[in-house]
Amino acid sequence: MSAGSQGGLPPAASQHSLTEIIKDAGLWALVTLGLCFPLIAFRTEQNLSLQTALEPRPLLVLLTVAVVFVGRLLWRLYAHPSRPRRVLFPPLDLSEHRRRYGPRIGLALLLLFPVLALAFAGQGGAIKWINNFGVQILIYIMLAWGLNIVVGLAGLLDLGYVAFYAVGAYTYAIIAAYVIPATVPMLGPWAFWICLPLAGILAAFWGMLLGFPVLRLRGDYLAIVTLAFGEIIRLVLINWVALTNGSAGIQTPYITFFGLPFTSRSGQTTFSETFGLSGSPTLHRAIFLYYVVLALALLVAFVTQRMRRLPVGRAWEALREDEIACRALGINTVNTKLTAFAMGAMFGGLAGCIFGASQSLVSPRSFEFMESATILAIVVLGGMGSLLGIAIAAVAIIGGIELLRELDWLKAVFGSGFDPTQYRMLIFGLAMVLMMVWRPRGLIAAREPSISLNEAKAISSAHVKEGHG
Repeated sequence: MSAGSQGGLPPAASQHSLTEIIKDAGLWALVTLGLCFPLIAFRTEQNLSLQTALEPRPLLVLLTVAVVFVGRLLWRLYAHPSRPRRVLFPPLDLSEHRRRYGPRIGLALLLLFPVLALAFAGQGGAIKWINNFGVQILIYIMLAWGLNIVVGLAGLLDLGYVAFYAVGAYTYAIIAAYVIPATVPMLGPWAFWICLPLAGILAAFWGMLLGFPVLRLRGDYLAIVTLAFGEIIRLVLINWVALTNGSAGIQTPYITFFGLPFTSRSGQTTFSETFGLSGSPTLHRAIFLYYVVLALALLVAFVTQRMRRLPVGRAWEALREDEIACRALGINTVNTKLTAFAMGAMFGGLAGCIFGASQSLVSPRSFEFMESATILAIVVLGGMGSLLGIAIAAVAIIGGIELLRELDWLKAVFGSGFDPTQYRMLIFGLAMVLMMVWRPRGLIAAREPSISLNEAKAISSAHVKEGHG
């Protein structure tokens, strides 16, 4: 067996001594040290006389170099074929248990998340944890599952998906803040429930409008057009001041419990008073909003799985594999692309409506290109087409960003001006590179077929079972 076929590992490290491995790790650390000086070794700041000064950050440079050195050293030692890791730690086949019990455990944790937040963070801290970790992560899961239909199932690269997110959010903001109070004020408490289906319908309509001009485009050209579409929507939101209030944004009302407000409004009975509950109304609203977005996320997952088993879902996957062969089979590629854009946009619009109801302000700054890049990164890292992998990637990426905000002790080490969140794109890039090396198809790349005859059976080139050839 050749050296390149030993389990997909790098060239055998047994030909190199420990000294050479240490020298190789030291070379990597030296290159990292050279790259640190133009990137992170100094921080620019302005003094009282408005003169630019450089603040050195030696501890950050030392930490970066040490991480690269240790990481390279461990990688070379791990790749050593003489290590008896398979003998000491035999691999366990947990695929059946993961398939059977994994979703149940995950759903149970999601349902109990507010209870756990109350138990460990207290009433005041639970509000921040439920909003920042629960609601935000679920919103991005919905967005990533919607983009997964376009990118993962239909194979259409969309870099302007944040436009549908913005359409849903501004649909709620405009109707709830302007239209309903001016026309039928009595429906004010029901604004969210009225705007939720409208946001999905309008976003699907804009998805079809985007789909028509790009029917003949593929690959890089499709990505450029969708990127331009996202920027056009953002610029319209900024410049159409009469409708969107420009860069200042629109103040939005909060969600209600099916018309029952959580906070007092002109003497109306609140949710706490109706059910005799104690505690903060803000906490009650956060928990209710969490379960609303959780229910919608589960609905998105259910619809996606059902549509994959329908003819339109199989047409999406055929379009992803080969568009020319898809046309040769008689599949209408026009309708297939339009339905993919419409379904993905509708889920993005629903997530945007929830975002508008969870925030007190909707502004164009929340819908920049970086949001599209983040959602696409979640889909790619999780595994295109895999709902579970995308959910795990969303928890890791969005939850990781929120955890960076909690690392206040780093400011004591590197200075009060140190902001860990400004390095999130560097972490994204590093995660992408590592995924391309170890898991090029994503965290969970193995997907079961959407449809099979009788039962799925293994087929190999050496032996094709009768009736499944």
